[in-house]
Amino acid sequence: MMNQILFAGVIGLFLTLIGTPLLIKLLARKGYGQYIRDDGPREHASKRGTPTMGGIAFILATVAAYFLSKVITGKSPTYSGLLVLGLMVGMGMVGFLDDYIKIVKRRSLGLRAKAKMAGQLIVGIAFAVLSLQFADSRGQTPASTKLSFITDFGWTIGPVLFVVWALFMILAMSNGVNLTDGLDGLATGASVLVFGAYTFIGVWQFQESCANGETLTNPNACYEVRDPLDLAVVSAALMGACLGFLWWNTSPAKIFMGDTGSLALGGVLAGLAICSRTELLLAILGGLFVLITMSVVIQVGSFRLTGKRVFRMAPLQHHFELKGWSEVLVVVRFWIIQGICVIVGLGLFYAGWAAEK
Repeated sequence: MMNQILFAGVIGLFLTLIGTPLLIKLLARKGYGQYIRDDGPREHASKRGTPTMGGIAFILATVAAYFLSKVITGKSPTYSGLLVLGLMVGMGMVGFLDDYIKIVKRRSLGLRAKAKMAGQLIVGIAFAVLSLQFADSRGQTPASTKLSFITDFGWTIGPVLFVVWALFMILAMSNGVNLTDGLDGLATGASVLVFGAYTFIGVWQFQESCANGETLTNPNACYEVRDPLDLAVVSAALMGACLGFLWWNTSPAKIFMGDTGSLALGGVLAGLAICSRTELLLAILGGLFVLITMSVVIQVGSFRLTGKRVFRMAPLQHHFELKGWSEVLVVVRFWIIQGICVIVGLGLFYAGWAAEK
């Protein structure tokens, strides 16, 4: 059964390694280049015109890798896997419209704020509502109306509050990845690390699922997750697809993911957290995205309250660029921070399981 994970990861990697340069040629031929802010670091001016909307490559590769792994192994897709992929594609389409208007229609701000928010709300609400349907033979639905850290805890918040909570997670993570996507390879590499963590979490939850009964290592700490193995397959496909894309997206980037990619990645991260019952743990596993988002919140809040800026420029990565760090140095050090966040998150995940012994 683990073959699905291997096939999904390898196919995702292969498809973006060979598919991304084809997309680069297509976008370059059509002149779909990146708009660069005039108030950013001066080194970024050379990136003007670099093909964007590269998220198309890893979205298509992930979907193809997932379904091809099913065909090869003879396994059926699950509702959890399809819902998380649907969330990724839906958010990617909203981002694509934003990029398309920004680049092709030459309207620098892209989709109007209300239209962009409406698109995200439609996709997010559809995912949240559908994730509470499709109970299996044990009564488990893809999502739960309880809050979760490493498993569900506390009281049931009810379907209405759950939809609000799911929307908050989806919008927060999409915004976080979007803000992080400001340097070559930064958001892509950070996402690879989180998808690696979710591949491990899915496998572990599958092995220690309450459905396995007598074969459990620790019967006191089993996981009530509907389709943990399939979530690991989705995560592996994403990890492989993003790694292949990173080959072309790392400095000096031949292509940018654009809002097409960043909204899709943020959405799928939230979807994986919701369906694996690790909602609050995502704030630690995706710690870099949270840190960068908070830098913007702090900067805007400070300027409005005191008229002073805390950082030379927000998001945080540009602050260090303006302090004289090279782009590659910022990216690698931020990857290290993200790696530490993943290690801490997985440590807490395992500790929670071990503590129930």
